[in-house]
Amino acid sequence: MYLILGLGNPGRRYQFTRHNIGFMVLEKIAAQWEVDLKQKSFDALWNRGKIAGINVLLAMPQTYMNLSGNAARKLLAYFKMDISNLIVIHDDLDLPFGKLRLKTGGGNAGHKGLKSIVTCLGSADFMRVRLGIGKPSDESRIEDYVLERFESKEAAELQQIIQLAADAATDIVISGMQTAMAKYHTKNISN
Repeated sequence: MYLILGLGNPGRRYQFTRHNIGFMVLEKIAAQWEVDLKQKSFDALWNRGKIAGINVLLAMPQTYMNLSGNAARKLLAYFKMDISNLIVIHDDLDLPFGKLRLKTGGGNAGHKGLKSIVTCLGSADFMRVRLGIGKPSDESRIEDYVLERFESKEAAELQQIIQLAADAATDIVISGMQTAMAKYHTKNISN
């Protein structure tokens, strides 16, 4: 079984912000594979389902970004899953808007959700679907920037990007990380 964890902040205020693109992708996966995210426990909104016959657990932490690791730790422990079966979907300031990258392990690049997960799990050896959101020219604005809504030009491309990321996460489950990397590292929605 795989745990696919989409990162974001709960509540309407954050619903369509850059930092919540992980939630948006997870909701797309849940809709496509008919998984009703109705369970509320383990500091998350979650449920079990299947992707192409493979058991998955889809979850969105409900503790705000900087405490995302609590949900990851509780879900992995309760369902007796290994960290190697964790797929985290998150925004990435170091990638241009529209760029998608897949990887296993690595640092957190200042991402508080990733930092929390690594701290709570004691390891960074989990799979990641990284979605580029770009970076403000004034780096002192980063905290505000990630909590802003997408610009109109970005919003026009957002559904394609969300779909691409949902397909990538699904392909990791079905075909494995290496196959998914070979397929998706050549794709880019935004120019």
